[in-house]
Formats: sequence, structure tokens, C-alpha cells
Amino acid sequence: MTERLGKVTAGALERESRWMSPSTRLPFPPVVVERGEGTRFWDAEGREFLDFHSMACILNTGHNHPAVVEAICDQARRLVHCNSAYAMHETALRLAERLAALAPGGGARRVAFGLSGSDANDGAIKLARAATGRHRIVACLRSYHGNTYGALSLSAVSLSMRRGFGPELPGIHHVPFPDAYRMPGTDDEVAERCLAALRELLVTVAPADEVAAIVVEPIQGDAGTVVPPARWLTGVAELCAEHGILLVAEEVQTGVGRTGRWFASEHFGLEPDVLVVGKALGSGMPVSALVARSELMDSWESPGHVFCTAANPVCCAAALATLDVVESEDLLANADAMGGRLRAGLEGLAAEHEAIGDVRGLGLMLGVDMVADRSTQERSRELAAAVVAGCLRRGLYLTFISGSVLRLVPPLTLGPEEVDRALAILEEALRDAVDGRVAQADIAAVVGW
Repeated sequence: MTERLGKVTAGALERESRWMSPSTRLPFPPVVVERGEGTRFWDAEGREFLDFHSMACILNTGHNHPAVVEAICDQARRLVHCNSAYAMHETALRLAERLAALAPGGGARRVAFGLSGSDANDGAIKLARAATGRHRIVACLRSYHGNTYGALSLSAVSLSMRRGFGPELPGIHHVPFPDAYRMPGTDDEVAERCLAALRELLVTVAPADEVAAIVVEPIQGDAGTVVPPARWLTGVAELCAEHGILLVAEEVQTGVGRTGRWFASEHFGLEPDVLVVGKALGSGMPVSALVARSELMDSWESPGHVFCTAANPVCCAAALATLDVVESEDLLANADAMGGRLRAGLEGLAAEHEAIGDVRGLGLMLGVDMVADRSTQERSRELAAAVVAGCLRRGLYLTFISGSVLRLVPPLTLGPEEVDRALAILEEALRDAVDGRVAQADIAAVVGW
């Protein structure tokens, strides 16, 4: 791939290395995006890619959806900004009403806006502490919640996130997240062992009456698309109810239809006290939201969670249009249908190739775990990188995470022909990777996360 870089791409990457901080971009393949439309984008050399990344679960409605673009333009012509710390505008009010109605669980809900999933997770920590008068927060090993200090302190997916930045926010504790593929035993046995670890934490290190909240991703994203046994999530909710601990569902990646439901919590019957929303909410525009029970929101006051550019009118308009598109185009049902079609094809590939250890996920949030040996479940970074390199060469854009897991998260507007095209490309790339027909230089250019 490196030898295939065009002059425009190579020049842009050279400028990036000169002017941009290396902290601002993950080491993914060298692609410079020029424009996008629907499920596709084109790079600076004019190459077309079928996007199976959605820019990290952000573009659920696809690139430049006409309804979202029109809402952005219309709002920008009327009012570009209103600082919601000092004045209110109708677009933010309508978005708050929509989110409160969509959030899983009964009872009245209220909303606090931000700019990203990271600041929303910071807000969840602050809200939980303010509402309960307790200071400890429990999160999960291998979770990813963002890069502000609170979100980073909750996260436990990568040493590179933490190294050199300590000390992190105090009072954060981590417990195992159940991985039914890599942990021995049945789903129920895995769930019970992880619940036992949580109970042990609550009676040894973090007394239950000092714990404000337990923060969970209903599906762990950057850990490798890990879907927990339902029994574990039910057990966590029961422990929260027993001890007066708030349950925070972190749905930055899984929300806004990604798994075939508005929020992944719905698959498991979860009714979280606090819902964290970000990424796909604005179809690429910066907007996040905390949606929590009304009585919890009464526990903090201004300026407890104020950002001068939060609830920006243009971003709120984009978010409202995004929700409209998901509803009007029936994208929840499409995510279910296309996710089922894609998963069936992936499972067919797994039946033919020992290099695929596991296929998992819900809706259009799927992961393919590449292994060196199925019996030991040893991760294979090289195979994952080789498959990604082969896909990129053929016009399918995706990445791998957690060292070995191909991440398949295309826009929810995906059609059956595009699913079939992606599966055909994956099969070709997989055969080349297994047979050793991918150049080492191409593999080295695909670092992954």
C-alpha cells in the first residue's frame, strides 16, 4: 500500500506530520478523504471506498445525508450560534424533548448537552456524585469512554491512553467485563464470575454505600465488539438497585440505531438512570447528551456542566434531522436486516477459514476476531492487518481493534448489494492474508488500535 500512495496523499501526510500533533490521530491506514456520499467516500487520489467504518460509528445516516445537510444549511442561514449558558433557542428544546422521549426506561427525563462522548462521560461522573453524595465510580476493564480526564480515568482499554498522564481521577475502580469468547465456561458461568468480582469489590475495596455509579457499555466497542451475556447486565442492574447505585449506560458507540434499536440497552431490558449519547447523534456535527431521570438532574446547578458551544443550533438541527432520518427511513429495521445478512456471510467465511475465531455483535455493529490458532484463541494482529490491507486495496474501508478484531460498522443506510460486495472483498482479502500473499510493507502500514 505504501508504494501506492499518490502524490496528493503523500503530500498531505507529510504536512500532517509537520503541523499536526501526533496525539490527534490513531495510526490507521494512510487515507486522505476528499468527499463522501451515502455509504461511500473518495480519497484525494479519486479512489472510491465502501465505508465499513462510519468514521468510528459516527455516520449512522451515511456521508452527507441530504436531509441532514439541508437542516444544517437552513439553520446556519437563520442562527449559527446561541450560547445556551446565557440564552435558549428552540432547536435545543426540541432536541431535548426528542431524546427524553427516546431514552429507555419510564419516568420523566431531562437532558444536558455537550460536544463529545468524552465530556458527556465526565458529566456522568459529576452528576452521579452530585446526585448520590458518594464519590466512587465503578467501570469495566477494557472499556473505552474517551480522552478527557474523567473519560480517560473510566477507560481501561489501552496503556497508551494513560501512560505519562497520571494520576488519573481518583475514586475510579475497574471490574472484569464478561467476554464469552475468551473466558472459559458457559455464558451464565462467565456472567456469574464477573458478577462475583463486582460483589467482591463492593465489600473489600469500594464499599457499596460509597459507590455513586456503575458505568457500562452495553456492548464494548473498542475492546473488540464484546457482547456480554444478558445475565451479567441484569445482575449489575440488580446490584445497583439493591445498593442505591446509579446505573449509567454509556451508549456513545451503540446509540442512535447502531445495533438495530435506538439504544443497545433495549436488547437487554436495561432502564439506566443515566444515558450517555454522542458520536452518531449529530451525523458528524459535534453534539453529545446526558439523558437522566429528572430528579437526578435537580441535584446539580449551573455552571456544573456548562460549555459555551454546547447545544449549538446548527449541531442541534443536525441531530434532529438525524433522528428524523433514522425514523423515516426505518433504519432500525434496516440495521437488523442488513446486520443479519452480513453476519450470515461472515459466519459462512468462518466455517471455511480457521483464521476466524469468532463472529459477534448486534445489528450493524459486528466484529470478526482473527486468531493464529482457534484452539488457543491467540490473537493474530498480522492476519487482521493483512485482511484490512487487502480490503483497502479493493476499495473496502475498515479497521481492526483490540489487536485482532475486524470492526464492521457501516452506515445504517447499507443495502443488500453493498453487503454482498463487502463480503466478496473480505473473502478475497482473507484468502490472500491466509496464503501469505500480502506484502509486509502493506501490513506494516495498517497498525490498528
